[in-house]
Amino acid sequence: MAGPTTAERGERQQESSGPPLVRRLRRPRLRTIVILAVVVLLLGAGGVWALYGSAWLRVRQVSVSGTDVLTPAEVRDAAAVPVGAPMISVDTGAIEARLRRKLPRIDTVVVARSWPHGIGLKVTERTPVLLDRKDGDFVEVDDEGVRFATVPQAPKAVPMLELSASRTGSAAASFRRFGTDRLVREAVRVAGALPAAVAKETRTVQVRSYDTISLELADGRTVAWGSSEDGRTKARALTALMKAAPGARHFDVSVPTAPASSGS
Repeated sequence: MAGPTTAERGERQQESSGPPLVRRLRRPRLRTIVILAVVVLLLGAGGVWALYGSAWLRVRQVSVSGTDVLTPAEVRDAAAVPVGAPMISVDTGAIEARLRRKLPRIDTVVVARSWPHGIGLKVTERTPVLLDRKDGDFVEVDDEGVRFATVPQAPKAVPMLELSASRTGSAAASFRRFGTDRLVREAVRVAGALPAAVAKETRTVQVRSYDTISLELADGRTVAWGSSEDGRTKARALTALMKAAPGARHFDVSVPTAPASSGS
């Protein structure tokens, strides 16, 4: 019987071994892929070890900035940053929540990693715009109406808040309808709308009802402001009125389109 022809031997060789170019590339390419995979695994394992197991990337210092009334030590104590822990494992959200809960004076706080060893705490404190008396102390109220701290001495140049409502009549009804917190926020809005020159002289913001808010200035002059609505218009009217009647003792801008002054 005749053996396979040359063409038949060539076809069988191609079927078993594939094209010559593929044979040359197949094994080197496979080796390269394996090597790359091993390198990636090693790098990944090394990175995880560096972040969690290494003594190099661990918390060693906690810096505090932005404090005014609070001290850096108070902020660090309240933050309770886990010194010595891996930097990557520090829960910045939990630190922020702790600071807000333990130190209500803090308005905003940014907790940031400062690689390789530091945690930074940048705080912004609330600023009092009104003071409310309580058992001989003073409760600080910020520009959102939040009572955030009680202090034994009144900060300078911060007006007193006086909530005074009779037990009967429209004033009492206003307190029942709006609630104390809402009326405090209205007083805060009035304080925030005052012209700068008047704000410096204001000693008391008195709230009798939602639309009966008045001011007492340092020299005894008074201002009937009304509600907190139209604050900018009322501020302009008051400024013009004080210039037109510098000797007046009482100013009324509760209706800003018809301001009035009296007394001398």
